[in-house]
Amino acid sequence: MTDHETALVLPSDTDIELLGEDAQAARGYAEKSLSDATRAAYRSDMEVFKVWCEARGVVAVPANPEVVASFAASQAEQGLKPSTISRRLAAIRMLHRASGVETPTSSEIVTATMRGIRREHGAAPARKTAATSDVVLAMLEHVGDDLKGLRDYSILTLGFASACRRSELASLMVDHVAEVSEGLIITIERSKTDQEGQGQEVAVPRGSRACPVVALRAWLDAAGIEDGPLFRRLRRGGHVTEDGISPRTIATVVKKYAALAGLDPDRFGGHSLRSGFASSAAANGATLFRLMDQTRHRSVETVRAYVRRAGLFDEHPGEGLL
Repeated sequence: MTDHETALVLPSDTDIELLGEDAQAARGYAEKSLSDATRAAYRSDMEVFKVWCEARGVVAVPANPEVVASFAASQAEQGLKPSTISRRLAAIRMLHRASGVETPTSSEIVTATMRGIRREHGAAPARKTAATSDVVLAMLEHVGDDLKGLRDYSILTLGFASACRRSELASLMVDHVAEVSEGLIITIERSKTDQEGQGQEVAVPRGSRACPVVALRAWLDAAGIEDGPLFRRLRRGGHVTEDGISPRTIATVVKKYAALAGLDPDRFGGHSLRSGFASSAAANGATLFRLMDQTRHRSVETVRAYVRRAGLFDEHPGEGLL
């Protein structure tokens, strides 16, 4: 294990030799304190910082605040977003804490540098276009009736109606979904807002124009799926594998049918179904708190943005002035 990986998993190898299975268990729990994606991003960021330091002949750990500030500035000059640079500074902070030395990232020169980077290069995050209900219905018109088509139809309808994050949708298992008279109840075992895995339930009502309940049943029956991953990878010839799809597959599906519907696929992504539901529900008069029940956002401001966007022209003060 390299030293930058050690920063993410405690206790150390020496502790494990002394304390045995208890220390090994502690390491396992420590590893689970971060998601796999976050841990991978931090490891990559640490490596970038170390390579940058080596190229300039400076020490990475412990690093002087001036070194970290210069690193942040170099990243900004290369065109990296302030959010990415902030994440790399978080990785540097973790690296120093794990090494038992003072963290340089909270020093004034580093914070001032980041303030300047945000003022100079800060911009609203590029958002993918929301796949609202009318957009999803337009996409569905181009879905075939073969096995892949049945799967994709179910991904689009369930992804929209559940307002699941793409990682949540991709990780669903058959036993996470229960059909009831009103529709479906989906159990999300772990999510971005439920890192401890206490579980969250999401209701999916039946639809009259494109029913996610009917679509899911058609896919499962045709694929012969009774347990395991809900959505599976398909091989050529329509062979259903045992492997679940990745979150990237959902983005690919959305982009594919956006293009077939005559829309710009570059404007759409895996998040488009979730944001499309929020926008459509807000336009349909859903209250802020009912929206938050479905999307499971913790931030009121995040959901309020969907509500505000949906009602931009409602009772507009400029209506009829020109």
